[in-house]
Amino acid sequence: MCHVSHPPEILRDCQLHKQEELQRPSMSKSRLMSSPVCLVENVNGSLSICKHAIEFLSRINEPVVVVSVVGLYRTGKSYLMNRLAGQQSGFALGNTIESKTKGIWMWCVPHPNKEGHTLVLLDTEGLGDVAKGDSKNDGWIFCLAVLLSSTLVYNSRGTIDNTAVEKLHYVTELAEQIKIRSTAAADDEEEEEDCKFVQFFPSFTWIVRDFTLELEIGGKSVTEDEYLEFALQLKKGVSKKVSDYNLPRQCIRNYFPSPRKCFVFPSPASPQNMTRLESLQEQDLVPDFLKVTGRFCDHIFHNSVVKTVKGGHRVTGKLLGHLVEIYVDTIKSGKVPCLDNAVVALANLENQTAVQEALKAYQIGMEKVKNKFPVGVDDISSEHQKFSSLATTEFMKRSFKDEKGEYLKKLMEDIDMYYVGLLQENEMASERKCRDLLKNLFSVMNKRLQDGEYSQSGGYELYCRDRDAIVEQYRREPNKGVSAEAVLNEFLKERGPETNSILYMDTKLTENDRKIEEQKQKNALMKQKLKEEEEKHIESERMMQAEKERQKDQMRQMQEKFNKEKEQQLQEMDRAIESKLMEREKMIKKDMKEKADLLNEEITNLKKEKESSGGFMKDYVLPVLGAVAEILPTFLNYRVLMKGLKKVK
Repeated sequence: MCHVSHPPEILRDCQLHKQEELQRPSMSKSRLMSSPVCLVENVNGSLSICKHAIEFLSRINEPVVVVSVVGLYRTGKSYLMNRLAGQQSGFALGNTIESKTKGIWMWCVPHPNKEGHTLVLLDTEGLGDVAKGDSKNDGWIFCLAVLLSSTLVYNSRGTIDNTAVEKLHYVTELAEQIKIRSTAAADDEEEEEDCKFVQFFPSFTWIVRDFTLELEIGGKSVTEDEYLEFALQLKKGVSKKVSDYNLPRQCIRNYFPSPRKCFVFPSPASPQNMTRLESLQEQDLVPDFLKVTGRFCDHIFHNSVVKTVKGGHRVTGKLLGHLVEIYVDTIKSGKVPCLDNAVVALANLENQTAVQEALKAYQIGMEKVKNKFPVGVDDISSEHQKFSSLATTEFMKRSFKDEKGEYLKKLMEDIDMYYVGLLQENEMASERKCRDLLKNLFSVMNKRLQDGEYSQSGGYELYCRDRDAIVEQYRREPNKGVSAEAVLNEFLKERGPETNSILYMDTKLTENDRKIEEQKQKNALMKQKLKEEEEKHIESERMMQAEKERQKDQMRQMQEKFNKEKEQQLQEMDRAIESKLMEREKMIKKDMKEKADLLNEEITNLKKEKESSGGFMKDYVLPVLGAVAEILPTFLNYRVLMKGLKKVK
């Protein structure tokens, strides 16, 4: 929420946008935003988060392409962002020398070219605003734009001369404002981090507004991209003047991956119309300006990639909101944002949610079989196997960087505990059904017993015949569940004294006959006990087999997940290597051997790091597989323990 200390126009706009979001139908809330909202406020040099903007992002569960525009104040940044949103107006356009955009404003729109993706446009506060007088604050705005975006657009006016490059001095401060690893043991490690920015930084596009020159260098026509690369060329020499000249250019070349893009725009309209640019129709704008605008928008739509974090994990709107909170809170605390720390914090949040949602998917699936209790062991085991696999799939979709398998193991434990509860419920349902069935079946015998029919001579034979007929009828009844034999065994044991009483009351039987019948009765109970044990053994074997199949499926999914994450890491490295190879070729062509040699060393180090990542399977995957493998015997032991406790009761 916006605070009362904000300037009136920002407070009014933020409140208006929040009301619009609350009034909008829930179906459109996830992606549609009718106008920009304030994401990060900048008041009196202090950055803070607009909570309702974060809440909006939290509802976007699809990948986001994030385009940030930065540049000096009053250089027309907001107009191009409105065009990317497919609108004439939206981001505030100022008509005076006062900077209009404060902090960072956000506009989320469905991506025009990528189905199931959201385009997030970030319009940043103009840099170098004399009213602020705080270049450090500008530096953090620039830093946030770099950290949050997948494409960074730098907007300037006139030409890309030395003055224009020097005004982009914020890029030289990034090494002090962003860390890759949480700790750097030595200065050489910090320098090594500096070289790795290209792996994680956004693509870079330089826009030159009100460009009036011919695109020529040395009398030869060049493309816009060649014009940018010419402006970023390094000078030979080691003097302070040369070093100062090269520094911002070297940083841009080192930090932002090649190829870098450039678009030069003529003035959009006549000077008298520039004050009402937002209200002008297309026919009122210069045709060449519209043509370049179209090319720029097409480039962004086709070439801007999904935002990723270190390790290559794709960022959703929800994760982007978490990133904003993490980075702004870090800056406010006086610390330096760290990519590793941000990824760990994101992974913890996302993996916790992944466990909860995967468990929920399992529980919803098992609810269907629960409604059919009692069921046989095959039925409940197969459903458990199916929905456990589904839960693992759901977890794998959302989780990332679960390198020690802690969250997957937590999910498996939660599923198994829930499954144990279901097994107990199924057993109790089976017991209730079997007891009720036996009670109903024996009701006629109980009536005969009360009428004394079994107390007469020859009553024992009649009793045994009726009892055995009922047992056979009981066994023919379907869908009794897993406790059929156990309940029958318990029931027959309970009627043992009754059977003996009838046996000894039967005057037709001799003493020897009674002993023979008594032994038969013991043998029958023993046989029933063996049948119960056989049923339990078969049940355990089937459960064990089902668990092995489930574990095999989990390991397969884990293997696929880790392979995917490994591939994402390799792609990160490949992009960095390719970018540095292109830079090296340019240095060689310019006969800058020292720079080329440094790049060659960086390329070699990246290739070594790429090769050494082959130990990923040994260091991470196998230990995780082992941890999950421990769950199977743990679960089965728990199952046996529960049965043992039940027997004691």
